[in-house]
Amino acid sequence: MIIQGIVIALYTLALMLIFVYALAQLNLLINYLGAHKKQSKSLQLNLKNPDEVPFVTIQLPIYNELYVVERLLNNIANINYPKHKLEIQVLDDSTDASLEITKNIVLQLQQTGLNIQHIHRSQRTGFKAGALKAGLKTAKGAFIAIFDADFLPQPDWLEKTIPYFKDKSIGVVQTRWGHINRNYSLLTKVQAFALDAHFTLEQTGRNAKQHFINFNGTAGIWRKTCILDAGNWEGDTLTEDLDLSYRAQLKNWKFKYLESVETPAELPIAISAARSQQFRWNKGGAENFQKMFSKIFRNKHLPFKTKLHGFLHLLNSTMFLSILVVALLSVPMLYIKHAHPTYKLYFYATSFFVVSSVIFFVSYWVVYKRLHGAGFKKFIQYTALFFTFFSVAMGFAVHNSIAVLEGHFGKRSDFIRTPKFNVTSNNKTKNNNIYLKTKIPITVIFEGLLMLYFAFGMYSAFIVGNNGGDFGLFPFHLMLFAGFGFVFFKSLQP
Repeated sequence: MIIQGIVIALYTLALMLIFVYALAQLNLLINYLGAHKKQSKSLQLNLKNPDEVPFVTIQLPIYNELYVVERLLNNIANINYPKHKLEIQVLDDSTDASLEITKNIVLQLQQTGLNIQHIHRSQRTGFKAGALKAGLKTAKGAFIAIFDADFLPQPDWLEKTIPYFKDKSIGVVQTRWGHINRNYSLLTKVQAFALDAHFTLEQTGRNAKQHFINFNGTAGIWRKTCILDAGNWEGDTLTEDLDLSYRAQLKNWKFKYLESVETPAELPIAISAARSQQFRWNKGGAENFQKMFSKIFRNKHLPFKTKLHGFLHLLNSTMFLSILVVALLSVPMLYIKHAHPTYKLYFYATSFFVVSSVIFFVSYWVVYKRLHGAGFKKFIQYTALFFTFFSVAMGFAVHNSIAVLEGHFGKRSDFIRTPKFNVTSNNKTKNNNIYLKTKIPITVIFEGLLMLYFAFGMYSAFIVGNNGGDFGLFPFHLMLFAGFGFVFFKSLQP
């Protein structure tokens, strides 16, 4: 009975945490819809007036980007902005053949009159945060735009973003990520689906009510004085962007999110690359929760709702732990339900938490509809993609939960960059990428075992009880079986 009590208590707690997060998403949806009904009244610089055109520095932090560095530099060279008010810093920590390639491309661009410098560090101290901080020491710009190696901003990107800094309280302008290889594979479609929700519903929903949002590490631009006032870049977490964002907003700087400005980028096409990115994001989120949550709640000037959204935002990656707990305990809960009829009322009550899934379904449909259009056919496509996304997301639960636990318990690890491929269509291969990891992580074994575990969960639906089984959790176990199966088999491929 004690073990059963512990199982029920943990299961209930995890369900309640997911429900609270779902309610927060519902609130963001309401904010998001409200934001689209309002017309922007933001002050804007007149870039046609030379006196209002500020000096801008573009920083390009790169590390061993053999496949995309040429594409990146040629794209950035096409940015429309007065040349005498623009400098480009290529912050290169590379240790491979890409270093010489980058150097040569920069020399060629310099000959065209472009103000571009190649800044190489022999020691990768502080990783990306260290590179940005080092570049800032010599940056001439009053504003610092940052792009990762796989991003391809449009020529008018600065013309669309810089004007919002007329408001002296604005410290950051962040744009929405686009996906040049969204339809490459099921993996890229799922990643795009998740990122679209973040870059529409969540970023707009928070920003609309002046809750804390985050600079996303790229495709955004900082006021230099904001960076310095907030304490500059720090490399003590794996998500230095989230860290500096919260420190800046705690210093009363405002962020401006531009959903209407899309900055295209390349999604990871190999599951090993997606794993490394997910690990860094989720561990970094937990590290920042430990670093920031007490500062948020001790701040006497923040509204309670902003504190609550900030708390849940920082705790976002920890939801994977709740999902994993619910998943693992759902099978024994099925047996407990039928072994103890006295718990009947409890199980009726827990069925209420299915509303969490309904909230996510409705919220993400609003996002999908805005980006891809409405109609019955689109809704069917969305429904299939929604359940595919949730299945695959749950398949990453073990991997991401380990990252979260390491973050909360303070285990240090290096900043592992996400390999770029410069592959956008299925007629190109990724297998000759020298950065691609071939070693299979130990967690893959557990993902394979969990695939079998949830196959047993589906089988259990047919045999529990005396009334022909119980299929209430069958769809959930089917999604878990499919999700862990997808991650397991994809991880075995090169």
